[in-house]
Amino acid sequence: PPQTETMIREKEIREKGSEILREQLDAAKRELKLKDKECERLSRVRNQLEQELEELTASLFEEAHKMVREANVKQAAAEKQLKEAQGKIDVLQAEVTALKTLVLTSTPSSPNRQLHPQLQPSGTRGAYKHAGGHIRNKSTSGPFSSSPGKPEPSSVSIPPVAKEDREMDSVLYAEFLMWKDHPSLDRSSAFLSRIYREDIGPCLSFTRSELSQLVQSAVENNSLTIEPVAMSALPMVKASAIECGGPKKCALSGMIRLCRHRIKLGDKESYYYISPSSRARITAVCNFFTYIRYIQQGLVRHNVEQMFWEVTRLRREMTAAKLGFYLTDQG
Repeated sequence: PPQTETMIREKEIREKGSEILREQLDAAKRELKLKDKECERLSRVRNQLEQELEELTASLFEEAHKMVREANVKQAAAEKQLKEAQGKIDVLQAEVTALKTLVLTSTPSSPNRQLHPQLQPSGTRGAYKHAGGHIRNKSTSGPFSSSPGKPEPSSVSIPPVAKEDREMDSVLYAEFLMWKDHPSLDRSSAFLSRIYREDIGPCLSFTRSELSQLVQSAVENNSLTIEPVAMSALPMVKASAIECGGPKKCALSGMIRLCRHRIKLGDKESYYYISPSSRARITAVCNFFTYIRYIQQGLVRHNVEQMFWEVTRLRREMTAAKLGFYLTDQG
């Protein structure tokens, strides 16, 4: 009957529609799987690039630290050699001056008996000995005296330089280990609390206490800027000149010093001129914070003991800067 044929055709149409939909669904699933695989591949590439970038950053930081340490060691060795050479020159100049005095005081009418031992009585003539072409008297005082029968050295002997040694403090190391397990910049930890109390606080304690607090906050927030000042171009005098110091007055200590650098605190527009000593103190604290931030971010590849000794060295730099020691640019 016509009604039955219509129902059969509708059934066939529904089956064909279902088959077409299933094919479209399968194609969509295949396309989705391909896209998932592509996303996984891109994710692996991104992770690899991030790891390589992190390793490169850590390597560059360690290399920079190594170069700074080597430069400091070379500078210290050169300064020691310079002091030794200056000491030798001073001794030789004193000897030359003494010999010139002996020669100038000898005349034919009144010969100097130290230059002419044959004029001495026979009993005392043996007291004069020749050493290195010059005549020495055993009774001569000062650096020119010598024992009879013993030739004097031709150069000044330099005592051996003592080698610096070190021993780990168990309390400080234990505090560092506790902080290293969960590194943060929170000063409530025993490790940072001690360093704030013994190093950071004293190092950033200047005559102007309010400005000192602002400087410490900027250092903690990593928002302090230090820049050199062109000494040939002096700034114009402003209303805030006293507050900010000047090229010849340190804004932190208030002392009259030649200020070759100035600082800026965060987004503030004011610049503060600082002396070389104040700059050294601020820089020492900044170096410490930079290093512990790298530890916190996992960028330092040293073992724990090496990290501890590097932190200790940075603490020593803060102490030295607080006591007034700092390096100056030569030339």
